[in-house]
Amino acid sequence: MQNIALFLLCAGLLVGCANKPALSLYQQLDGKAGIAKLVDSFIYQIGNDEQVFHYFEHANITHFRDGFISHMCMLFEGPCEYRGDSMIAIHTGMNISEKDFNHVVDLLVNAMNEQNISYNVQNKILSKMAPLRGGIIKI
Repeated sequence: MQNIALFLLCAGLLVGCANKPALSLYQQLDGKAGIAKLVDSFIYQIGNDEQVFHYFEHANITHFRDGFISHMCMLFEGPCEYRGDSMIAIHTGMNISEKDFNHVVDLLVNAMNEQNISYNVQNKILSKMAPLRGGIIKI
């Protein structure tokens, strides 16, 4: 009888865990505060990089930071609503090469590593951002 009770208890616990809703990417990043830390690390990476800094040297950093946080928050299923320009509008005329785009992705990965974001979550972030690529390269 004890074995049956133990089995039912274990089965109940497993079912309870299986029904637990998955955390959104926004929640996995610790919400807007976590996204802000990631964006700050990313901006630092860009600011110290000779290869791509020229794309950002005339940017309003506060405007870029706020817009990027808002965009990531929305993209990662957070409660934010991005009201900025489209990726095409932002990047038109910048003539971003594939090489430089890939380098910026590397800088983002460096920032994620700096923030101790797990590889699983990093892959989720990159998969959410990958569709934006077409609106950024050489437009």
